Amino acid sequence: MRVTVVLCLATALVHVLLVFLQVAPPNPISRQYSRQVNAWIFPLFEQNWRLFAPDPESVNRQISARTAHTAPDGTVQVSGWFDLTAVDTAAVRHDPFPSHTAQNMLRRAWISYLETHGGDDHPRSQRALMIQRYLRNIAADRVTAHRHGTFEFIQLRVITVPIAAPHAAGGPGPGAAAQGPADTRYLPWWKVARDARG
Repeated sequence: MRVTVVLCLATALVHVLLVFLQVAPPNPISRQYSRQVNAWIFPLFEQNWRLFAPDPESVNRQISARTAHTAPDGTVQVSGWFDLTAVDTAAVRHDPFPSHTAQNMLRRAWISYLETHGGDDHPRSQRALMIQRYLRNIAADRVTAHRHGTFEFIQLRVITVPIAAPHAAGGPGPGAAAQGPADTRYLPWWKVARDARG
């Protein structure tokens, strides 16, 4: 019994120390042991300060998906666009305790895709490839849950509209600050599992 308690206390103290070294400003100790600290912290105990200093969105994004299926006669049938963002918005609206998944999964997957792919949609690392698959799987799962039929390919379209800056006190009304033009980005067609249902 005592051994278990001592082991639990030691583990807790080591964990607190490693988390402290990860979030503290760079210092000789954290630099010297950065490999060990990162091995313990990532990916399960990653820390960030967004709770205390959030980074609000400066754009609105509408992420849509369409699917393609090869018919028995060899023709390719392409579906219409399905608004994935609207599904998430509907799941959150009027819900006093909305799901974290409905609020953030698709949005965070897209932000991670942007961070790892840039503007040319070519993964340059294993992480980028993993994020691409993650985004593809989210889209395929969402389409499958709301449509019937089979599909072998999926494509995403992301429409980004800048959010107008708030008006200054005593200045012109909120409609005076014009929004910038919308940017539409089409991702490549991605192959999905053969048994995907849409």
